[in-house]
Amino acid sequence: MKFFKAIRLNILTSRIRLMMTRCRKSRSLAVAGVLVPRILISVCLVSGLLQSNRVLANDIPQSCQRSFNYAIYLSGLHTGEMSRTENWQGKSAVIISKSEASILGIGTQYQQRTELSWSNNSNEWLTDSFHQQVTGFRSRDMQATFYNNGLESRVDIDGDIENYTSSQIPLRDVDTLAIQIRENLLGDRRQFALIRQASDAIEPYQFYVKDKLTATIGSWGEIQLIPVEQTGAEEVTYYFAPSMNYQLVKAHYHGMILQGVIELERYVSSCDTMSES
Repeated sequence: MKFFKAIRLNILTSRIRLMMTRCRKSRSLAVAGVLVPRILISVCLVSGLLQSNRVLANDIPQSCQRSFNYAIYLSGLHTGEMSRTENWQGKSAVIISKSEASILGIGTQYQQRTELSWSNNSNEWLTDSFHQQVTGFRSRDMQATFYNNGLESRVDIDGDIENYTSSQIPLRDVDTLAIQIRENLLGDRRQFALIRQASDAIEPYQFYVKDKLTATIGSWGEIQLIPVEQTGAEEVTYYFAPSMNYQLVKAHYHGMILQGVIELERYVSSCDTMSES
């Protein structure tokens, strides 16, 4: 993140205070404008972890749907909502996520449509394509297509085209990345690496599965959780509930300026036996 340099002025005290107040306000607005879109993208990654991965790959009905609703908190304040709809056809899906949040008067909306599928060759989830739109501060229209088993991508942002490659680990969007995280968790992997296709780069992440703990999570009450820590360009801690079919009930985005948290409020599914609302 970029920060404005501190300004020191040795003039009259009243003018110093006035200028510092204005500087702090401008810096806060600029930082918020950068962070809010990034937090919303991380929120979408987090929400994707609510998929049933190995179960999806083998046992889900030929056609089914999941819907989710989340509350978004930034630095302890309820600042937005997110909805998510997944339409599954066997081992492929179309996922539509929408979210909106605001802070310091800056409103940012995020929407993404993702097409993903299961690879029988590599036994993992791969992104086929996605279309992401961010409006408000730092708005953009991003479309990406993936090739060569996810090792190559073509990204179009507002008409500017870039190509990306990875030598071994497939490139994934936030939705598919999230699904693969839980696939690895269910596979009893304690540490693994994945790569996200960002708007202007590829971002490698490391994930570490921690020991179980017990906590009270909103309307879900006291439950046992499995934390999964993400390090890299974005630092996030995810909390899975084994008693809820390993659904993600909370996640914490560790920002330097803003702390982002999401909590599951409603979940309805025709893909499995669990339906909480």
